[in-house]
Amino acid sequence: MTAIHAITMPKFGLAMTEGKVAAWIKAEGTPIKVGDEIADIETTKITNAYESPIEGTLRRHVAAEQEDLPVGALIAVVADGAVPDGEIDAFIARFQEDFAQSGASVEGAASPVPALADIGGRNIRYLESGAEQAGPPIVLIHGFSGDLNNWMFTQPVLAERHRVLALDLPGHGGSAKQVGTGDLASLSEAVAAFLRAQGIDKAHLVGHSLGAAVALRLALDAPARVASLTLICPAGLGAEINGEFTTGMVDASRRKQLEPILGMLFADKSLVSRDMAEDLLRFKRLDGAQAALAAIAEANFGGGRQHEILRGRLPELRNIPIQVIWGIEDEIIPARQAEGLPPEIGVHLLSKAGHMPHMEQIGEVNRLILAQAD
Repeated sequence: MTAIHAITMPKFGLAMTEGKVAAWIKAEGTPIKVGDEIADIETTKITNAYESPIEGTLRRHVAAEQEDLPVGALIAVVADGAVPDGEIDAFIARFQEDFAQSGASVEGAASPVPALADIGGRNIRYLESGAEQAGPPIVLIHGFSGDLNNWMFTQPVLAERHRVLALDLPGHGGSAKQVGTGDLASLSEAVAAFLRAQGIDKAHLVGHSLGAAVALRLALDAPARVASLTLICPAGLGAEINGEFTTGMVDASRRKQLEPILGMLFADKSLVSRDMAEDLLRFKRLDGAQAALAAIAEANFGGGRQHEILRGRLPELRNIPIQVIWGIEDEIIPARQAEGLPPEIGVHLLSKAGHMPHMEQIGEVNRLILAQAD
């Protein structure tokens, strides 16, 4: 390799405009491969490892640790070891000059924005990205008390190769707070209605936790609409669930109360930030939000157990590719519920991950989703 490549500050989520290298993982002069963790990137929302998008030798750390930089700014340079230092210096100087003249991050300026779809008089917020492709799009469905921003590390990667839509379930995020009964049947019908409104005849469904159970129920009710299922730490496969988490997410009204509840989501508790808790509290203060969460929690997890178990119906979906991804350290729904599934279902147990493996084992989860959808 004789080319010189830039590694820039990534954009994690819609609201991210800047970030910082919290710590370099790979030293200058280190050979790196695609997917190697090279630095911890800190934003106001979360800190996570950044995986190299390219292969080569990490020739230069351009960003100092703890230096605030806009999205798209140069943080490192990768090039073959034979490239002279003078050429590296000239490359950096040109990049910095061009970036300064641009006045803003191209990546940030081009970011898609959420839209609202009127589904039978009820708004569903969604974010669409990626180009139209010949195959079915990917639809991302978050879990209980989450929203479409839970896919901040997933959607941009998938959108490089697919049309991708992430939505807010009824009662969550920017969607209407009218949830009806709030059970799996009503939530899955809302997603099916959204697909019909978008003219999507068939989709690859990727669901997390409650969203995975919603995706599974939709596939059982309308299998012709589902190209594949990726179920991440899914509800719906067993009765056990951490009732302290579901109750806490509904009842907590202060940051100090909410932070330990959020900590249950992660193997690495340091991923819980003040902003993460404050964002959720702001959502809960919206008219109808608290009641909507309470209704959904009671309909699906009342009494500290899962109410609708779909495991026994999995053989009905033999013609739909299904994979299950689970963080071994999940404190909300135990990973042992992945045991004993039909042999045709791919099961992937990920170490160093809890209930949010798409935020803790980003690269592996994204690779598994793409392998299913490609």
